[in-house]
Amino acid sequence: MKNISYKLLTLFFVSVFLSSCGNKENHSENDGNSRDKEEQTTENEEQHEEGEVTLNQQQFEALKMKIDTLGLRNMSAYVEANGTLEVPPQNEAAITSVVGANVTSIKVIEGDKVEKGQVVAYLSHPNIIALQTDYLNAYSNSELSKKNFERQKKLYDAGVGSGANFQKAEAEYKSSTALVNGLGAQLKILNINTTSVRNGSIAQQIPLRSPIEGFVQKVEVKTGQYVEPQTELFEIVNTHHVHADLMVFEKDVHKVKKGQKVTFSVQSIPDSELTAEIYSVSKTFEDNPKAVHVHAEIENKSGNLIPGMYIQGRIQTDSALTKALPESAIAKEGNKFYVFTVEKEEKNWAFKPIEVITGEKDGNWIAVTFSEEISNNTKFAYNNAYYLIAEMKKGETEHSH
Repeated sequence: MKNISYKLLTLFFVSVFLSSCGNKENHSENDGNSRDKEEQTTENEEQHEEGEVTLNQQQFEALKMKIDTLGLRNMSAYVEANGTLEVPPQNEAAITSVVGANVTSIKVIEGDKVEKGQVVAYLSHPNIIALQTDYLNAYSNSELSKKNFERQKKLYDAGVGSGANFQKAEAEYKSSTALVNGLGAQLKILNINTTSVRNGSIAQQIPLRSPIEGFVQKVEVKTGQYVEPQTELFEIVNTHHVHADLMVFEKDVHKVKKGQKVTFSVQSIPDSELTAEIYSVSKTFEDNPKAVHVHAEIENKSGNLIPGMYIQGRIQTDSALTKALPESAIAKEGNKFYVFTVEKEEKNWAFKPIEVITGEKDGNWIAVTFSEEISNNTKFAYNNAYYLIAEMKKGETEHSH
């Protein structure tokens, strides 16, 4: 009986010991799992701070993200005005023929640069040759009349010549001189050297020369073509003096004055923004539409500006330097507006939203003010603001679950 009781007691203590060891192992495993979860949570918090959006370098490049610091921009009240690029009248020239003639050769094509006095074409016609012959005959007769006049003057002065003969010789000499001068002026207009003609050299063709420096805008003639007098054959434009010619409607005229700045875009040159300054405001209205011409000198000209191009402009009537960001840098969430500052750069990019108050809009730029002080070195995302805020909200949803 005693032996049985001893065996039962021993079995009880062994069971208690084993149970105790099992509980210790379970506690050790649970403690290990808890530590692992805590470390993992801490690591995740380090990698993704709450309220930030992260992009890897591949995402950054795929989105074509633009990053820059906040600058000051002239945000202004402005008058919208459309128009065209023009040049002053003195910088345009039409080349015509003063006589009817045939075009024997053309020396330029549209787009060529020409200097003042450069030959652009040659003309030929029998009338041109006849005019030189008439000049040569008139000059020869004038020389004879001159000698006769000088002889009659000597006789008259000596008292042995007739006064009537002297007066007749004087009249003939003046008449022949006038004829020579008239024909010589015509030859000069035709770019024919009168000295060469007096020496017996008759030009078979005459040159047409450019009266100004510039570029050939139009060629409206063909080789061999007969052209009537005063027919426009070539158009030359000096684009160095191209300017913005804007039309301002009656209701806005009182706001516009000399010296104001103009920003405008050229419809045929995408993504271009040019600046100009008003130097002249017309004092008369055009009838259709009822508007005045406003001329502005372009400050940042390029070689692609051609007279006649259509432009869309804004005349700054009142301006102030203020902090501004592109429209694509601002996202609206509810009743609030946000921009994103760059918290981390290179490879692992991080962006943080900051609330802003928006102000005046000028083109694609919007004035912004901050509730907190922003360092001058702070960089901002200049585009994809709505994408970033969507990613931030998605990350917050995943974090809550």
